[in-house]
Amino acid sequence: MELTEEEKKVVEAMKNLRATENNLKDADKIAKAAMMPKGKVANILLNLVNKKIVKRVARGKAAGYYLISEV
Repeated sequence: MELTEEEKKVVEAMKNLRATENNLKDADKIAKAAMMPKGKVANILLNLVNKKIVKRVARGKAAGYYLISEV
């Protein structure tokens, strides 16, 4: 599956943050690591969830995300 440059940047940031099922990261932390605006990162995360690369877990205040497939 082909990823855009921005999607690759977000995936790399999640890898660097070690976002796993037991170590969820929210959009804020991912945005800071990717050095991109939070709104843009939120849209990219939604695309990655639809492509089955990232899994979203609903939590109390902010949803958590982690990688489910190697890219």
